[in-house]
Amino acid sequence: MFGGYGLYRHDIFFGIIHKGRLYFKTDRITAARYRDRGMKPFKPSAAQTLKNYYEVPVEVLEVADELTAWASQATQR
Repeated sequence: MFGGYGLYRHDIFFGIIHKGRLYFKTDRITAARYRDRGMKPFKPSAAQTLKNYYEVPVEVLEVADELTAWASQATQR
């Protein structure tokens, strides 16, 4: 659909891997955390932006417990 990989936990679609970047599903509360760190929403093409999926910050990717916590939040939305 978007040229990447979808991440599921059971039947919940919560993440996208696209061109070597990881994006998690957000809501209006969690999206602010991503924007505060300068992260952008998922944009698979020039004509399409999915504003409820944001790129995961590198500093989160590098700490397993932090990444797990952010992924857990993404599955609750």
